[in-house]
Amino acid sequence: MSLDLHIHSTFSDGTMTPAELVALAIKKGLTAISLTDHDTLEGFEWAVQAAEGLPLEVLSGLEISVVHADYSLHVLGYGMDAGNPDLNQALNRLQTGRETRNAAILERLAERGVAVSPADLHKVSHSGQTGRPHIARVMLEKGAVWSMQEAFEKYLGRGACAYVSRTVLSAEDAIRLIRGAGGIAVLAHPLQVDQTLEKLPALLQELVPLGLDGLEGYYPTHSAKIRRKITEMSKKFGLLLTGGSDFHGDIKPGTTLAGGKNVYVPKEVLAIMKKLLKTRQPASGI
Repeated sequence: MSLDLHIHSTFSDGTMTPAELVALAIKKGLTAISLTDHDTLEGFEWAVQAAEGLPLEVLSGLEISVVHADYSLHVLGYGMDAGNPDLNQALNRLQTGRETRNAAILERLAERGVAVSPADLHKVSHSGQTGRPHIARVMLEKGAVWSMQEAFEKYLGRGACAYVSRTVLSAEDAIRLIRGAGGIAVLAHPLQVDQTLEKLPALLQELVPLGLDGLEGYYPTHSAKIRRKITEMSKKFGLLLTGGSDFHGDIKPGTTLAGGKNVYVPKEVLAIMKKLLKTRQPASGI
C-alpha cells in the first residue's frame, strides 16, 4: 500500500475538500497522506478530523514557493507544529502578498477587456489561498479562454500580459521556518527545477547546509531512470526521499492520488521521516 505526501485541497488550488481527499485516500487503500497546500496549514485539522477512526494517518504539510539565487523552487514541509507562531506569521505575510497580487492581476485583466471580480473568485475559492489557478478557472467559466493552459500562456504565466510577481520567501528562510516548527524540509519535484538534473548537485550543495532534509523522488512524471538518479543524489547528500502525486483534483484532468498505476510511495518513507522528526523540537503536527 502506498503513501501520498503531496496533495492539494480547496485550501489552496485543489478542487477537493480535505474530507473528500481522505475519503478518496481510503478508497485507494493509502496508509498515510499529507495535505501540502500552498503557503497554508489550514486544511490539516480538517483532514485529521475526517480521518478520525479510519485506517489513515495524516501528516501535517505545506508547500512554499521560494527563491534561491536564480532559481524559483518549491519547498515541502512535513511534521510541523501547525500552531507555531513564527511559521504562521510568515504564512500570513505570504497570504497578504497573494491578495495584493490578485487585485493587481484583476486590474490588468480588466484593462484588457477580461472582467473577473473578487466575487467571481470567491465562488471558486471558498477558503484558504486564492491564486492564479482560481483566476484561470473563472476565466474559463466566463469563456474568456478555452483552457487553463491558454489562461496561463496568454494572461497569467510569467511574462504574460497580466502577470504580477508576488511576495516570496528565500529558500533559507522557508527551510528555517519549517525546521523551527519541528518539521522536515524537502525540495519538491526536482525535475521541474532542472530537466537535465545536471545542475541539481550544485544546487543541493548550497541548500543542504541551509538545512534541506530531503528530495521528492517518487513523483508521477519521474521515470524509473530519473528516480534512480534522484535516489543516488539523495544518498550522496544524506537526504531522505519522499514522494506523492501532486494531486489537485479535476483542475488537472486524468490525475489521481498515489497508488495503483500512478506513483507508488513505499510505507518505509514515513518510518524514516518519523525517525528524523523525533530529533527535532517537539511538534504537534504528527
